[in-house]
Amino acid sequence: MISVEEALAACLDLARPLGTETVPLAEAGGRVLVEPVVAFRDQPPFSASAMDGYAVRDVEAIPGRRLKVVGEAPAGRHWPGTIGPGEALRIFTGAPLPDGTDRVIIQEDVERNEDRITLGRNLSSGMNVRPSGADFVEGDRLQAPRRLSPADVALAAAMNAPRLTVAKRPDVALIATGDELVTPGETPAPDQIIASNTYGLKARIEAAGASARLLPIARDRRESLEQVFDLAKGADLIVTVGGASVGDHDLVGEVAAGLGLERAFYKVAMRPGKPLMAGRLGDAVLLGLPGNPVSAMVCGELFLIPMLHAMMGLAGAARPRLRARLGTDLPPNGPREHYMRAELHPGDDLPTITPYGSQDSSLLTVLSGASALLVRPVDEPGRRAGDVVEYVGLSDVFS
Repeated sequence: MISVEEALAACLDLARPLGTETVPLAEAGGRVLVEPVVAFRDQPPFSASAMDGYAVRDVEAIPGRRLKVVGEAPAGRHWPGTIGPGEALRIFTGAPLPDGTDRVIIQEDVERNEDRITLGRNLSSGMNVRPSGADFVEGDRLQAPRRLSPADVALAAAMNAPRLTVAKRPDVALIATGDELVTPGETPAPDQIIASNTYGLKARIEAAGASARLLPIARDRRESLEQVFDLAKGADLIVTVGGASVGDHDLVGEVAAGLGLERAFYKVAMRPGKPLMAGRLGDAVLLGLPGNPVSAMVCGELFLIPMLHAMMGLAGAARPRLRARLGTDLPPNGPREHYMRAELHPGDDLPTITPYGSQDSSLLTVLSGASALLVRPVDEPGRRAGDVVEYVGLSDVFS
């Protein structure tokens, strides 16, 4: 067995960037930006009113001052004249500030009588003007690489970039294996269960910005596995779930080897998830996940997601480790790094983390309720409540 750190390094060594493509801005959300977006103009391109009110010269913003209203400027329309002494312009939010003015008096601070206004006694102190280029100026950049958030897409639009260069989406083929599995919606026999792992993994893969396709369940027969592997052709990453252990019916490694698998490793010193396998199969990367539901999802988070990041040109790295105070005593850990499903609660200085009493790798209800994975190092001695420990956050992943 190898360590989690060694296994992740081997997985990332297999994950090569897939190249780039150019997509319309409207289709760029969630993609990984590869080339910076360069602003083609200032934003705002002119000094604009930040409020509905009256544009005036600041020197005339005197309580009780009477001014003549000489025109009106709605958003999207520049008033062509110049505001002189004793004059004001009715203006609305977003409209260009007229020549001769540098302040907007909000309408609540003004009393109007036909074409005359009187400024109130308690004028707000703000200028209520958005200066030209206050957001960004021509030549500013939205830097890459980065996963494009909705705010990033809005910024690229404001920069007047109609198309963006992004990383190609990894195509992930998901293969569930086992005679005991049936597809959700089918009626299982008394000795069968519902296939759940690949559905959870598909959701997680797509949330990470890749695309995933569910292939038919591969039965515990060599010819069935070969047929499903054939359907996976063209995928950048093939993920098998189950069948990678050492039982008489665990045939994934054997069949994949017969198809030319160059295996990088097999078995990792971790709980849950010992029977993990990875390698290269033709033009694709193969990741063999354990069959137990929690093991598959946890290993997917720790290994599969960093691989996808690397394939999309992001920094492939381990999930960040955070710190919390232990909420209960724990016995010594064994020879495998243990990722315990746990709950996080606010604390005085650090959050408090408490692992669930049952860590059985078949319990999806426990994983669904977990907000963190408490990380216990190999051969760690017993810990006491209040000790500072490390964890991997899950609330942004599985919630």
